[in-house]
Amino acid sequence: MTPVVRVVVRVVVVAYHPGPALPDLLASLPAACSVPYEVVVVDNGGTPETPGTQRRPAHGNVGYGRGANLGAAGTTAPWLLVCNQDLVLAPGSLDALLAAADRWPEADAFGPLIRDPAGAVYPSARQLPSLGRGIGHALVGWWHPDNPWTRAYRQEAAAAGERVCGWLSGSCLLVRTDAYARVGGFDPSYFMFFEDVDLCERLGPGGCVYVPSAEVHHEEGQARARHPRRMLREHHRSAYRYLSRRYPRLAPVFAAGLAARYALLRATAPE
Repeated sequence: MTPVVRVVVRVVVVAYHPGPALPDLLASLPAACSVPYEVVVVDNGGTPETPGTQRRPAHGNVGYGRGANLGAAGTTAPWLLVCNQDLVLAPGSLDALLAAADRWPEADAFGPLIRDPAGAVYPSARQLPSLGRGIGHALVGWWHPDNPWTRAYRQEAAAAGERVCGWLSGSCLLVRTDAYARVGGFDPSYFMFFEDVDLCERLGPGGCVYVPSAEVHHEEGQARARHPRRMLREHHRSAYRYLSRRYPRLAPVFAAGLAARYALLRATAPE
């Protein structure tokens, strides 16, 4: 009798017209992970059948968080790795995240060091947006990224090693399945952007750990490059949704400030 192999990690890839990016991601998985895993590709549009994966049609572009929830549904694996289509995982990276989980048994989510195409480290482990940091970053960060509010928000002065943080980038996030289920997964009202901030906040204090010994490469911005104005609009919509829920009395202030910021940035954004 063939022994039953228990899947340890379900890898959920939310895909939208992935092109050659998806095969590159899938090809990187065997060297990244030594435990049994399965791959579910959620088709938000234009995603072909891929050998060795489960394909789940979303019947339209339902957004990142809703797509991730669709891919996570029904799993019995104790871990979920939710990731973008345009990642390449370095050898041993998923194993490093799982090893960190053993060192941090009270934490629920673990995120790797993320490098952009030029090799620079993306600030993927950040503080939750507070009023001071959030407003300063929103008003100044887009034209003066080295300001103190942005630096504090991005934890740029934090220790370079493994550490607890407020939230982790949803582009590559290892989450305990039971914790994901406990908070109801991603909030589907976020189409794109801030769904990871919201999820990590709901996981609770100490729930997120940054693991720089795990490394991935992210060809970020495929959707932004195709639809820059729509992505800009969605970013501001999600920012308002998150901030107005956290500070409801200031919702009119956020609406006015974000509308002005959007108008300024839209004037310089390509069609």
